[in-house]
Amino acid sequence: MGYRLALAEKPSVAQAIAKVLGASKRCDGYLEGNGWLVSWCVGHLVELAEPESYDEKYRKWRYEDLPIFPEKWKYEVSPGTRKQFAVVKELMNRSDVTSWVLCTDSGREGELIGRLVYHMCGCPKPFRRLWISSMEDTAIRDGFSNLHPSSEYDNLYQAALCRERADWIVGMNVTRLFSCLYGQTLAVGRVMTPTLSMVVMRDAAIDAFKPEPFYTVRIMLGEMTAESGRFAEKAEAEDLAKRSLQSGTAFVKKVERKEKTEKPPALYDLTSLQRDANRILGFTAQQTLDYTQSLYEKKLVTYPRTDSRYLTDDMAGMVSGLVKGVAAAYGIMNPVSVQASQVINSSRVSDHHAIIPTRTMQQMDPAELPSGEQAILRLVCTRLLVSVGEEHRYVETVAAFDCAGSEFTAKGKVVLEQGWKGVQRRNLKGNGKEKELQPLPDIKEGSTLPLRGADAREGKTTPPRRFTGDTLLQAMEGAGADGCPGEG
Repeated sequence: MGYRLALAEKPSVAQAIAKVLGASKRCDGYLEGNGWLVSWCVGHLVELAEPESYDEKYRKWRYEDLPIFPEKWKYEVSPGTRKQFAVVKELMNRSDVTSWVLCTDSGREGELIGRLVYHMCGCPKPFRRLWISSMEDTAIRDGFSNLHPSSEYDNLYQAALCRERADWIVGMNVTRLFSCLYGQTLAVGRVMTPTLSMVVMRDAAIDAFKPEPFYTVRIMLGEMTAESGRFAEKAEAEDLAKRSLQSGTAFVKKVERKEKTEKPPALYDLTSLQRDANRILGFTAQQTLDYTQSLYEKKLVTYPRTDSRYLTDDMAGMVSGLVKGVAAAYGIMNPVSVQASQVINSSRVSDHHAIIPTRTMQQMDPAELPSGEQAILRLVCTRLLVSVGEEHRYVETVAAFDCAGSEFTAKGKVVLEQGWKGVQRRNLKGNGKEKELQPLPDIKEGSTLPLRGADAREGKTTPPRRFTGDTLLQAMEGAGADGCPGEG
């Protein structure tokens, strides 16, 4: 009897796959049944070797030994995972294992983990790839019915190798260089150091900033207020305020009303979810990833490590039912109508579509989850409802007044249709409430309004804001766009 081997990334994922495949017998380091052997990698079983593996002299950090550029890259089994590696190696090379399937996470890192194990085991057997975006039973079953040739992901593996080796070259060489030069251990990384540079540059700009005073004049026209431009000198502002009071009226020069719309935001990719989770919930990027990964493994959301914010064309038919089911199961407000076309665009989907809740989520009670996972699930569910919602429509009014020979302006806003914003406000408490403009009274161009008061006000210029997790992720996305880090 021949067996097929399925290799997952984690024990929890292996158990979910084994359940679908019918491999229910527990063995040491794997599950067996129905012609399948299902094992796992426990993360990185195989890693790049340390510098001393290439030459014993690298055990000491010396300036004269730099740079270190391996001619042939070496890999080694992680000390803490040797037992599991031995299990996987034995399974791969068993004579009764006729074929195997790589079931690590469907992304660049998962591809690297699986391939390195495959090569380190010296297994000559060809394999196929399970590529899924959800851990639901139906998704796993469909994935095994449509396995992909491994060759389709050769370039993904090469990209992962390039990134891993670039990290090693930068980390090993530059960390040793600066540590030798400055006589203390200074960790340097390909991503870490440019990010730290952005933070240091921003803090330096804040420290060097010298606030400068400025002055404005405010006039009160009934319940409405209008404000002048800025003055550098306090005396100028006080003089205008005095003259405005003496004039007693303001002439309405111009009233401009524009109807505007705000389209719903796109679905979440990992970065946009991390940014919102930091801004709304105070979670770090790593916390958000950990919570979302756990929800994925519990079959409640789709694959988290995605850079896409849309769904594929073939998913259009399921959007309306998913929205209705999620709204009912989660007890959150459903949009008046579902604009599914707003979230469908195959051309903007790369390896995985956007992060969305699964149908399995409709069958569970979110209150049973840990609080962090509850909060992330609520964000993901609300974003689905928001993204298929209707436009937010409002009228913005800008009025210009002449008083004592100077121009004053006032702005107001009247909401016509709350649309997607109404759904978001009702379902996310403390969602970083924006300051709303109040409506302006009905004023006509060419009319004259009596003044209720006028005063001069002092303000000060403010320094750049310190980075938050949200704004730092934004800066990292656009780093270097304008020739300087974090300003893109």
